[in-house]
This record gives sequence, structure tokens and C-alpha cells, in this order.
Amino acid sequence: MPVHTPADHLELARVENDSAVLHRLARCPYPFVWQALAANPCTAPGTLLELSTAQDSVWNDNRLLHLLAEHPGADYTVLRAVRDAVAAKLAAGERPYAAVLALAGRTELAAEEVRQLGTLGGASARLRSQLDQRLRLRT
Repeated sequence: MPVHTPADHLELARVENDSAVLHRLARCPYPFVWQALAANPCTAPGTLLELSTAQDSVWNDNRLLHLLAEHPGADYTVLRAVRDAVAAKLAAGERPYAAVLALAGRTELAAEEVRQLGTLGGASARLRSQLDQRLRLRT
């Protein structure tokens, strides 16, 4: 009997667009699978929401949050969870700047919800400037 890796299951889920398989994969311990799920436009909002709490390393976590913030199927609940995760990372001194800027482009979130991210300890002056620019482009 062949042994299937997470990559095998991910490829099967991509081919079949099976949301139940995608959701099960969100619980695996591999950040490359989480990122592939977050990049897959067929991943359902419930799975995206679950991925918003996944943690591995600073680089992988920030990449995952960026992908979730850009996901076309991310609804308000998912984007709010991503915003909260990004806020926690900024407060801890991490730099999830790509996710912050992606959130700034999402009209599902109020501009003030996103603007607050620029006030947190980990936000640089450059991030605040780019954040203001992106929020101005929304209107």
C-alpha cells in the first residue's frame, strides 16, 4: 500500500476541489501545505479561518497571513481574524508588513480597523506611510 504525503493529498484536493479534503489538510503540521491552501482560490472561508491561527515560524507565519489577507474568498470574519493575528505579531515586535498592506486593500474591513495596525509597536514609519497611501487609494 503506497504511503501518501501531505503534498499528495494537496495535489488531489487541488484536482478535485474537495473542500472537505482541503479542510482536513489545514490541520496538518506542515507550513508549506498551509501556504498552498491559502494560495488556492477554492479554499473555503472556514478553512481560511482555521489557517489564521496556524503558527510555525516568523517567516512562515507572516507569509501565511499575507496569503490569507489576499485570498479572494476571505470574508469579513477571516479578514478580521487575520487582522487580529497581525496585530498580535506587531505588538510582539514582528514585521508582518505585507499582510498589513494587503489588508489595507480589502474594503471588507473598515479603514479605521486597518489604520490601527500602524499605531502598534512593531509598525515602522515606512509601514505607516505606505498604509496611509493604500487606505487613501480605497476611497
